[in-house]
Amino acid sequence: MSSSTPITVENLISTGAHFGHLTSRWHPNYKPFIYMQKNGIHIIDIQQTIQCLQNAIEAATQIVRNEGTILFVGTKKQARDVLQREADRCGMFYVVERWLGGTLTNYSTIKKSIKRLQQLEKDADTLYQSLTKKEILQMERERIRLADQHRGIKDMKRLPDAIFVVDIKHEATAIREARRLEIPIIAIVDSNADPKQVDYPIPANDDSLRAIQLITAAVADGIIEARGGVTVEEPSGEEVQAGTNSAPQADKTEPADSKKAAVATSHKKTVTASEVSKA
Repeated sequence: MSSSTPITVENLISTGAHFGHLTSRWHPNYKPFIYMQKNGIHIIDIQQTIQCLQNAIEAATQIVRNEGTILFVGTKKQARDVLQREADRCGMFYVVERWLGGTLTNYSTIKKSIKRLQQLEKDADTLYQSLTKKEILQMERERIRLADQHRGIKDMKRLPDAIFVVDIKHEATAIREARRLEIPIIAIVDSNADPKQVDYPIPANDDSLRAIQLITAAVADGIIEARGGVTVEEPSGEEVQAGTNSAPQADKTEPADSKKAAVATSHKKTVTASEVSKA
């Protein structure tokens, strides 16, 4: 799916990208990205979201022009399908199931696991000939488990040159590993997280499916442009769901925080694009 929607104040607001968390849950380092607070909720400065997104896209395109790779990371339910689809579209790698500790810092062990998966997929007929039904069933279970864990990175030959993350609090282990290895981090950062943990923070609501989709598609479009407009054919809906137990997500912009969701409707009426653009 191509990002035909331009990144404007109006379009970001329509996705709910400007809704932060409860003011009691904010991170002090997020203050530069706060536009205002209303009904106990922080409102994110969308003008800064656009500027930060442009900076992030420029960084991503420069990495890809230098023949680098970017790993898309998003294991929360709002992000899984979007990140897998956009990573497939721009030909990058992804992790949308549970992040395995050591995926970056202990990549040599992960490569052994991937090699085992490739062996099971390639030599299944030969391996199964001398085995009992019980042993074959055990190996099939192992293959399915490994395929589920590594399907987005099984062709990744080396560590990525950058990672793109949705919700840095939820993906804290991935962030720690990337920082330890000094791998640049591009991330959608909500008001409850520390943007200083990220090299290229994109201030936005990381609980909104539509906001995640709009921003991730914009990053993917930048990568495709850097690759000379080469788009990888999108998998079918069945292929996207293959190997995962997650159910398709409904199109929703409501955050997980119940109070945040409760005041969202009133905010949409009172916080307009013209109001934000005056900041």
